Amino acid sequence: MGRFVEGEDRRQSLLLPESLDDYVTEDNPVRVVEAFIDELDLGALGFQGVQPASTGRPAYHPSTLLKIYLYGYLNRVQSSRRLEREAQRNIELMWLTGRLAPDFKTIANFRRDNGAAIRAVCRQFVELCRRLNLFTRAIVAIDGSKFKAVNNRDKNFTVAKVGKRMEQVDASITRYLAALDRADREESDVTEAQTTRIEEKIAGLRRQMRSLKEMEQKVQAAPDKQVSLTDPHARSMATSGKGTGIVGYNVQTAVDADHHLIVAHEVTNSGSDRAQLAPMGLKAQEATGCKEVTVLADRGYFSGDQVLACENTGVLPCVPKTLTSANTKRGRFTVQDFIYDAEKDHYTCPAGEHLTKGPARSDRRDNIDHYRNLTACLTCALKPRCTPDKVKRLKRWEHEGVLDKMQARLDRIPDAMGIRRQTIEHPFGTLKAWMGSTHFLTRTLDKVRTEMSLHVLAYNIKRLIQIFGVRPLIAAIRA
Repeated sequence: MGRFVEGEDRRQSLLLPESLDDYVTEDNPVRVVEAFIDELDLGALGFQGVQPASTGRPAYHPSTLLKIYLYGYLNRVQSSRRLEREAQRNIELMWLTGRLAPDFKTIANFRRDNGAAIRAVCRQFVELCRRLNLFTRAIVAIDGSKFKAVNNRDKNFTVAKVGKRMEQVDASITRYLAALDRADREESDVTEAQTTRIEEKIAGLRRQMRSLKEMEQKVQAAPDKQVSLTDPHARSMATSGKGTGIVGYNVQTAVDADHHLIVAHEVTNSGSDRAQLAPMGLKAQEATGCKEVTVLADRGYFSGDQVLACENTGVLPCVPKTLTSANTKRGRFTVQDFIYDAEKDHYTCPAGEHLTKGPARSDRRDNIDHYRNLTACLTCALKPRCTPDKVKRLKRWEHEGVLDKMQARLDRIPDAMGIRRQTIEHPFGTLKAWMGSTHFLTRTLDKVRTEMSLHVLAYNIKRLIQIFGVRPLIAAIRA
C-alpha cells in the first residue's frame, strides 16, 4: 500500500483519547447553532418543558431538541426518523447535543407542540439581523411561490374535478355494459369467465360513482368548494405551466434587497397573491424597523384596494399596473395615451382636447368617475383610432391618485423589476432545492407554518455566515 495516504487501525487503543471537541473546528457552522440557541430565553419564547417536572422520567431540555432541528434543516435533514439516526452517528450532532440521541417520536412531538415558539425563534433571528444594522436600505422584494403539500392530486376534489371524474366513470360503465352485452351473445367457457370479470368491474365502478356523489355533496358544502382528504388545509393551485397545478400552499416572503435575507414570511392556502401586498409590506416594515420601506412586487400583486391600504403607513409599494386593454392590438389609443391633470381634474387626449368629469357616477360602483367630451369627439379626426362609440369615455377610480403616486415611484426606479427578480427568485429556488421534490412533510396550515419557519431560519443563518463568517457571527450573537 505504499505511496497512498493510510488510515489508522480502528482496533488501536489510545492512551489519551481525543475529545469530541477536536472533531469540530472553530469555524464549523454548528458552533453558530449552539451560540444562537444558548442566547435565547426559551421560556419567554413560549417553549414547553423549560422547567422540568418534579416527578416522572426526566425529559430532554427544549434547547437540545431545537438544536437537533436547526442542525437538521441546515443540512437538509428534516425527517424526525432521519434526525434520530443522525443523532446516533453524526459527530457534529453528537458534539451539539452532548451525545444525546432522542427517539424520533420525541423529536416529532417537539415540533408539533412548540409551533408558535419555533416561529418566534425565526423572528428573533431577524431581530438579530436588525441589531446588526443589516436593514438600512429599506428596500424589500415580495413574492409568492407554490409549495407541494402532503396531499396527492387525486385526493383533492373541486366541483370541476368531481364532475369530470363522474363523466369518466359513467363512460367506463357504458363501455363495460356494451362489452357485457356482446359477451352474453356468445356461449363458451371463456366468455363466462369474461362476463364475471366485467360484472365485477361494473360493480366497482358503481361503488366509485356512489362515493363521488357523496364527495360532490361535501364539496358543495365546503366554504371554498374544495376538499382535500390527506391534508384538509391544502388547496389546489394553478402554476405557471398551462393546464398544470399542484395541491399545496402559497408561501409569501419579503426579502431584503441588500443582503437577500428573508425578513418576513407567511404561509397561506390562497392561490392568489392579490390580497398579500399590504399584509406582507407591513410585516416587512415591522421586521426591518424602518419608518418607510419600499416594497417591490410583480403585477400579480396589483390591487387598488391593497395599494390604498398601504397609504400613510410607511409602506411604499412599487407594483406595475395590470394592463388588460385590447386597444393596442386593435390599433387604438389606450388610457396611457391620455394625460391627467390633477389640479384641473381633467384628461387631455392625443388630439389635445380635454375630457372632463361627468355629473354622475354610473358604473355599478359609486367610486368610479367618468370623463368625456360631448362635443369635440363628434368631429375629431383621430376618432377611428380612439373609440368605436359616439364619444370617448374614461373611467377613473376616486383613489386613483395613490396609483399615480406609485407609478411615479416606479418611474424613479427604472430597474425596479430587475432588482425584484434578482432579490426574490433565488431564495425560493434555494429553499425548494433544500426541501426536495416533496416540499412539505407536515400536514395542516399551523404545522406547515412551523416547518416553513425552520427552513427560513436555516436559510438566514447560512446567509449571515456567508456575510460575516462563523467566528465574527458568534461574537455578534454573544455581544
